[in-house]
Formats: sequence, structure tokens, C-alpha cells
Amino acid sequence: MAQIRSKNTGPEIAVRKILCNLGFKYRLYKKDLPGKPDIVLPKIKTAVFVNGCFWHQHEGCKRKSSPKSNTKYWEEKLKKNVERQNENIKLLKDLGWKVFLIWECEAKNGRLLERKIKDFLHE
Repeated sequence: MAQIRSKNTGPEIAVRKILCNLGFKYRLYKKDLPGKPDIVLPKIKTAVFVNGCFWHQHEGCKRKSSPKSNTKYWEEKLKKNVERQNENIKLLKDLGWKVFLIWECEAKNGRLLERKIKDFLHE
């Protein structure tokens, strides 16, 4: 688990490349916003979270599984991750920000990821 990065992950880089190709300017990891979003599009007041399916318990995803050892610890930790992010999303929305969630498994298919990003940004 110690080798898992929290910044500059493969899915984040894929999202950033698409945003760059679409001509969007962005900032990374804005510490002054709730939840420190992975990507921030300040001009359109949008916060993007690129979530790991395991760490944020993506419903219906095969990567959502729980570890077999020390289950009580992991259940509590993962539950708190989800609760904390939900609270941060609520705070961002209360501040007038749009919030866009992208899951790790969605970033595997570049074309579908690009379509999802375009659809969200052109709403």
C-alpha cells in the first residue's frame, strides 16, 4: 500500500491530457478548496476529483473489494474516505463550485473518458 501514489496517478494524467487537448487551463491540488481537488478549472469554477475505485469504494466496480485481513480497520477507513469526500463535495457546491467525479476504471478507456469530460464541460 505504501507504493500507491496520491498525486500524478495514471488516471489523473489521462484526464489532464484530455483537458489540455480541449484547450482548458487548470490548476492542480488547490489546497484552499475543501477536499483539495485533483484538478481545478478556475474559469468555469469546476473541481475535478479523480477517484481510485478501491479507496473511494466505487459502487458496482470490481475494484471496490475489501482486503481480507484486518477487515474492521479497512471497513472503517474506507467508510471515512467516502464520508469525507461527500462532505467536501457538499462544501464545494455550497461555495458555488461544480464538482465532477471521474473513477479510475473510467480512465482506462480514453475515448469514453474524453466523451464523458466533453459532456460534463459542455452542459
